[in-house]
Amino acid sequence: MKRLFWLGLGIAIGVYAQRRASEAARNLTPAGIGANLADGLRELGAGLGAFGAEVRAGMAARERELAELVERRTGTALPTYANALAEEPAHRPGRRARGAGA
Repeated sequence: MKRLFWLGLGIAIGVYAQRRASEAARNLTPAGIGANLADGLRELGAGLGAFGAEVRAGMAARERELAELVERRTGTALPTYANALAEEPAHRPGRRARGAGA
């Protein structure tokens, strides 16, 4: 019974080692290196995107804090970018007559 246990353990370790060795050999081929490089660049891009999103969220939060501070101290609300875009311009230039202007 002992010998059967050790035989089974040896076979399992041999299969594990063979799979690891073939995976390592596959990773050292040009296709494997390219795949690893592509995965690394994809992770880098995702990390940069997440960093950018966190920076934008922090900037928006800080902008709100500063706007509230200005509003408390001055009593007037700061115009926001969204409100500025929603408002109609006070002066709309009309069409020029033909030949007018240079």
